[in-house]
Formats: sequence, structure tokens, C-alpha cells
Amino acid sequence: MSDQRKAYLHALAAVLLWSTVASAFKLSLRYLDYAQLLLYSSIVATLFLGVVLAARGRLRRIFPCSRRECLKSAGLGFLNPFLYYAVLFKAYDLLPAQVAQPLNYTWAIALVLLSIPILKQRIGARDIAGGLVSYVGVVVISTRGDLLSFSVASPLGVSLALGSTVVWALYWVYNTKDDRDPAERLFLNFVFGLPFVLIYTLVFSDIRVENLLGFAGAAYVGVVEIGVAFLLWLSALRLSKNTAKISYLIFISPFVSLFFIRAFVGEEILTATVVGLVLVVAGIALQRVGRKNPRGAQ
Repeated sequence: MSDQRKAYLHALAAVLLWSTVASAFKLSLRYLDYAQLLLYSSIVATLFLGVVLAARGRLRRIFPCSRRECLKSAGLGFLNPFLYYAVLFKAYDLLPAQVAQPLNYTWAIALVLLSIPILKQRIGARDIAGGLVSYVGVVVISTRGDLLSFSVASPLGVSLALGSTVVWALYWVYNTKDDRDPAERLFLNFVFGLPFVLIYTLVFSDIRVENLLGFAGAAYVGVVEIGVAFLLWLSALRLSKNTAKISYLIFISPFVSLFFIRAFVGEEILTATVVGLVLVVAGIALQRVGRKNPRGAQ
């Protein structure tokens, strides 16, 4: 099998796994509060990444890290896993999965906007047009198609879902300034982010598991969303002769996700959700033409 074919297979596997996580978030939140889901999934993800790196003989390259590297990992760890998933899980707690998932997908638009002041990048008419198209889709999804009344079921939930895109975009902007191996970097971010997660959970929730299904969901999120899918995507990027050949596969994810949300969460998918999602994806696609991008959204 050629490397390019392997790249396609790894990328499609990653996209398929990412397509399940919105349902996993929502199902897990039936048994855990959002802070507990944050803690347990972060612990599992950290352990999983540590085991993978140890099996590859790469842990010795990570520890001990320099003071500069530790501070950088602590800052990135504050953004992800702590702040990003705390905001995102709370949004999923307040919103239907079919609303939270497409709104979170607009992180690519936030990334372009934040690149202007932080990375001093310029944006053109295509970027502006793409952003406007995507945010029209956000309005359609948030209002469930009732554009005239502009009635939003959970303004806080929508604000948090959109806020998570800003956090995720910030995380990726500052990641561009970190030249360490992506898997090793992610592991260190989680190691240094765990204390923030633990303190937050102790203050705003408690550490208990009343139903093993909740912990199973958190374990799935930690292994699949943060671990396996991420590593598969990195492998696809490494194997592909041209990253553009696989980057557009990520557009499949939000639509497949709606299928899983309907099948497993039981939500009736609204026409407005589909229309809004098409607009969101169209806007992002318009911006991405001819541009390399990092990994997809959840």
C-alpha cells in the first residue's frame, strides 16, 4: 500500500472518530457534570499519550524539560485541556449537541481573525467573505432558523460554544511558535494542564463516579478525541505528499456527526441545523482554499 493511500485511510479514520465525540460528550454528560467529565477525560488522555510515547521510547526526550519549555507547556496546558474543554463541555451541557457541534466548528474562522493581531497576518476579501458566510450559518443554527425573532434558546450556551472557538484558536496560534514534536508537546500540555483541571473540579464540583457509564464516556473522550484521532491525523499529515489532499476530508466530520447525534443521542436534526452547517462549512472552505491548516475541530 502506498504512503498516500495510508494517509487517506488514517485521515478518514481520524475524521470518523472525531465525528463520534459530540455524541460522546452529550451522552457522558447524562452521568457526569461538565467539570467531572473534564477531569476524568483529561486524566485518561494524559495516561494514554504517556503510554504511547513510552512505547515509542520518547519519554526520555521529554523529561526533564527546560524551564522555558515547562513554562510554555503550562501556558498551553491552561488553554488546552483546561480552559478549552471546561468551556466546551459546559456549552454541550446547555445546548443540544446538534447546535454546540457546528458552533464549535467555527474555530477555523476565529483562527484567521486572531492571526491578524497575534501573527501579524493579513486577510483578504476571500477571508472576510468566508467569515461572513460562516457566521450567517451560526445565526441560522443558534436561532433554529427563526431569523426574524432572533430568539436563542440558551444565549449562555451559544456564547460558550463560540467562546471555545476563541480559546482553541489561541491555542493553535501559540502552538505555531512551539517547534517541539506535536505528540510530545500535547502530552506535556496535558501534564501541566491537569493541576488547573483538578483545582477547578475540586472548587466547582467533586470527585466521584456514581455511574460507570459516565466514566466509560470520559475514557472514550480521552482516548479517542484527544488521543487516537489526533495521532492518526498526525500520521496522515506525515504520510501525505500534499496535506491539501487530506485537509478537506475534515469537512466530512460535522455532517457525519449529525448522523451519530440522531442515532445515539436521539435528537431530531432540524433543517435549520443542516442549512446552517452547510453555510459554516462553505465559509471555512472558502477561506481554506490554497492554505495549509492544522487539525480539525471537535
